[in-house]
Amino acid sequence: MIIGIGVDLVDIRRFEETIARTPKLRERLFTPAEREKPARSLAARYAAKEALIKALGGSDGVYWSEIDVVQDAEGKPSFALSGTTAATVVNRGITGLHVSMSHDGGMATAYVIAESTRSEGTFNVRSA
Repeated sequence: MIIGIGVDLVDIRRFEETIARTPKLRERLFTPAEREKPARSLAARYAAKEALIKALGGSDGVYWSEIDVVQDAEGKPSFALSGTTAATVVNRGITGLHVSMSHDGGMATAYVIAESTRSEGTFNVRSA
């Protein structure tokens, strides 16, 4: 069952300018493994982290440095979560996260789906 979805879009040039103006952002926003990646990849990872926060329904208990966007041998992205962020995701009943990222034409985007194997859901049905 889908618990939440999130999407984010980042202007790569503007992102590069912000990182150049405030170099400490690399340390605050990215894990050591992510920091050396090119700007377009960092922008996509930033978008993925923002989309994750949206899919989770908020940032309480979520820390940027505990979200590592990793890729398998074929290039498929996923999240490696640690610390309080990992505990927050588990406590919210989320059992799976799916992420897709892309960058082209000066923009980077990411889409995240958070799901749970729990059967209860929240929705409203209104009759006319």
